[in-house]
Amino acid sequence: MEFQVLDIPVPEGTNVIIGRSHFIKTVEDLYETMVTSCPSAKFGIAFCEASGKRLIRYEGNDKDLTKQAIETCNIISSGHVFVIYLKDSWPINVLNAIKSVQEVTSIYVATSNPVKIAIADMGESRLVLGFSDGFKPLGVEKEEDKKERKELLRRFGYKL
Repeated sequence: MEFQVLDIPVPEGTNVIIGRSHFIKTVEDLYETMVTSCPSAKFGIAFCEASGKRLIRYEGNDKDLTKQAIETCNIISSGHVFVIYLKDSWPINVLNAIKSVQEVTSIYVATSNPVKIAIADMGESRLVLGFSDGFKPLGVEKEEDKKERKELLRRFGYKL
């Protein structure tokens, strides 16, 4: 068994959602979920099949994001992992809908930050050990930071 830490690309202006699912219809169901929960979003989806032909299945409404999702599935290469890249939207706009897809079993990460994945390569299969999302904290927010956070949420329209 070989342990590896792999960098997952998150291009500027995009977010990535990585999770686990269990069935070949994942890409179609996730596609429908994305277009109905946030129609303005541009996205690409890829899914690593774990048996049968063991292909990377894919869908999307943006060619570049779909290509990126396929490339990231190739990096991860672990059965039943799915990857969604999105822009013109945020994970907060689609996560609950994705979690409610019948075959989705878990979400590992949803972010625009740098991502690393720890895996164990066992030859014919790979075990996902975990993900890192962004960086370590540098301190505790002060009153000025609280004010800035609240202004940001209102600027995004998430708070009144």
